[in-house]
Amino acid sequence: MSIGFFATTAANANITGSLGAKEGLFYGGGVTQLFHQFLATGSVTIYSFGIAALLGLAIKYTIGMRTTPEVEVDGIDLAEHAEAAYDFAPGSGGTSSNGAFAMAGIAPGTGTPAEAPVSEKVAG
Repeated sequence: MSIGFFATTAANANITGSLGAKEGLFYGGGVTQLFHQFLATGSVTIYSFGIAALLGLAIKYTIGMRTTPEVEVDGIDLAEHAEAAYDFAPGSGGTSSNGAFAMAGIAPGTGTPAEAPVSEKVAG
């Protein structure tokens, strides 16, 4: 829409003959160029909305937009990748034997800092 306000044929005089461009509103051209920009912007918006709606409907009726509620509760990362993104269980997985809580400096099952100090990089 800014072209409708700031267009000037001094920048490119060749566009007035072939494209019918006019001066912008701030350069004395009136609202003609602004109206042309409004029509172009509106048509692109309507076209984009239509294509997005068609794609959305195609996805909805083929593979679906959402997973089942059970998968959402269990974790989509388990359903899609067969692994957990975050390991919050004490005493499981990872490079340490005490899981993510121990890596953050929290003793398993207590919610309090672990007795052994951890590096500042892990603890924050």
